[in-house]
Amino acid sequence: MIDDKRIMEKLNAEPCFRSPDIAVVLGSGLGSLADREENESISYSTIPAFPQPTVEGHGGKIVFAEFGSNNVMMFQGRFHFYEGYPMDVVTLFPRLAALLGARLYLVTNAAGGVNRAFHPGDLMVIRDHLNLMGVNPLIGRNRDELGPRFPDMTHAYDPEFSRKLVTCGKDAGLDLREGVYAALTGPSYETPAEINMLRTMGADAIGMSTVPEVIVARHAGLKVCGISCITNLAAGVTDQPLSHAEVLETGERVKYDFVKIISSFLESVSV
Repeated sequence: MIDDKRIMEKLNAEPCFRSPDIAVVLGSGLGSLADREENESISYSTIPAFPQPTVEGHGGKIVFAEFGSNNVMMFQGRFHFYEGYPMDVVTLFPRLAALLGARLYLVTNAAGGVNRAFHPGDLMVIRDHLNLMGVNPLIGRNRDELGPRFPDMTHAYDPEFSRKLVTCGKDAGLDLREGVYAALTGPSYETPAEINMLRTMGADAIGMSTVPEVIVARHAGLKVCGISCITNLAAGVTDQPLSHAEVLETGERVKYDFVKIISSFLESVSV
């Protein structure tokens, strides 16, 4: 079991620590937002009992930055269920964000395009999700100090902040997609038959993360918004072989647009 208290004590003792208004999770290949020279960071490896990411494209550090009037804590590299981590590790970030005082949790991820109108490099504001991982991170004893036993998920992704993301995209000259993100465990990519099923269920994009974090964030009272980078087309939408290298390559190609939109959002949003 992760020792949240011990981790918080370590973070609070760091000279660069600032109590966050917003927490941001940077997905595969999307870590460039955290690379500004004025940012300060703490490596995961220096925090007692802190897990380590094992997937390429996940940097492994907590970055503190100021965007406008907002103090922002960025997690550069997340933990996945498919890595063998239990759900309390997978959902560490939203718990820390809530306990440290954040009010908004912004999730980003790399995703496969299920919607046939999507193209690699598109950015999709997450409107809703499908939890198809076969597990809910809130199973077990409820942490009453964080939230209720049965949290409402009607507005898992806050409509106001989601609209703000779309507006920031338009201001940057980009028309962001909007859609439903489906989460499966991975690590294998889906078959064409599975993608057809997911499209029928209403999925526009698919990935192997994010949803457990969102559930825990909402349980803890955080508002949530999210954006997916469509890094590849899913099986059956394309005949091309799928690989993680393609995910990282597309992330690198769109990083300028991604950083521009997210920076604008973080600088202008009021939480």
